Amino acid sequence: MKSFARFSMMIGLTSAVTIAICVALFGTPSADAQPTSAEPQTATQPAQADVPAGTQPPVVQQPDPNTPGSPAGGKAADPAKNQATTSTNPGGPANPNVSPPPAAGATQRTWYEELAYRPIQEEGTFWMPKSVNIVADDSDSMFYATLGLSAFFFIAIAGAVIYLVIKYRHRPGHKPEPSAGHNDALEITWTVIPTIICVFLFYYGWRTYVQVVTPPNKAVEVNLLAKRWTWNFTHSNGVEDSDLHVPVNKPVRVVMTSTDVLHAFYAPVMRVKQDIIPRRYTYVWFHATKPGTYRLTCAEYCGTDHSQMGMTQDGRRAVVVVHQEGDYERYLADKQALEGGGDPIDHGKRLYEKKGCVTCHSIDGSARIGPSFKGVFGKPQAMADGSKVVADENYLRESLMVPNAKTRAGFPAGTMPAFEGQLKERDIEGIIAFIKSLE
Repeated sequence: MKSFARFSMMIGLTSAVTIAICVALFGTPSADAQPTSAEPQTATQPAQADVPAGTQPPVVQQPDPNTPGSPAGGKAADPAKNQATTSTNPGGPANPNVSPPPAAGATQRTWYEELAYRPIQEEGTFWMPKSVNIVADDSDSMFYATLGLSAFFFIAIAGAVIYLVIKYRHRPGHKPEPSAGHNDALEITWTVIPTIICVFLFYYGWRTYVQVVTPPNKAVEVNLLAKRWTWNFTHSNGVEDSDLHVPVNKPVRVVMTSTDVLHAFYAPVMRVKQDIIPRRYTYVWFHATKPGTYRLTCAEYCGTDHSQMGMTQDGRRAVVVVHQEGDYERYLADKQALEGGGDPIDHGKRLYEKKGCVTCHSIDGSARIGPSFKGVFGKPQAMADGSKVVADENYLRESLMVPNAKTRAGFPAGTMPAFEGQLKERDIEGIIAFIKSLE
């Protein structure tokens, strides 16, 4: 009985220390989630987090179609040349982290597209990438507190079991001690202490949940239309993009729906993940505190090319770009001006990537889920019903607006979403002009 009493006191002391650790964890804010310092970063310079001296943060290099050695093909890139490369933003400073300027004849990338091509730097702990969302402190604290509790009690209980097994093992000359039938102190201890811990976890968990699901009244709102296999973000002035561009130090609310199947919006550094449901609206919100380029992932299996969700022609995946002060408004103005004019073929090529056509339709003649765009214009195409239709402007327009009206032979029906109501007249003309140019 005395041994059980000592065991009870040991568990009580262990629990008291654990509660003190929980209080310390909950009361200590994370440095990563604090607002940025007074020194602004340049628009082309990746955000640097607080990295311990002597360590090299992991870098995820976005592929570049104009860089040799990228998925588009070519020889290995020369590091020395890359170090000397400057941004395509006129007047911008030299930056070794941006991709080199496009080759002759290639489409010139804008300054905000250069931001999307920057290396992704999400250095953090062994468990999670860094947090750049101001409301992520509490959820991170909950994770580490629960992890610490689990590890602490596992070691404490396993240690106690090993100690008691060794102490009361069978040995010559020792008689077995009588088994305890009841111990009030021990039973109260293992009932009260876990109850107190559960109350703490519930309180802080509920408080964090309410904070995470309640967006501020004045938040920048972005609409997201998800479909297989791309993202389509629409901003307040009508600008559309397959990358999510947001301002720093302002709350952002993303209102989401899907045209086909379940998807899920997941931005690891924001600590937000939410299902996107067809014919329903869901939302997430976050308050980014550090400019930079971060991962954007679909976390719900949505079909054959789920892993390619948001991928461009050159193999770059969609990202979240957090702009420094003032650059988000500049992005909206510049992109709106660009979409209002320019070469229709270039505009169609941008839409080919940003609307997700690249996922199902190649431009090199190879077959994917849908037919290739190369060399189809003006030529008869065999339909599933045995007829033939010339792929002229009217056919291409109908295929965009009502894709199931005519189905090409050898390709599954019903896989392409309808773009009726989503494309402006100039967008339709640009896509048709781009297809016509693929001879």
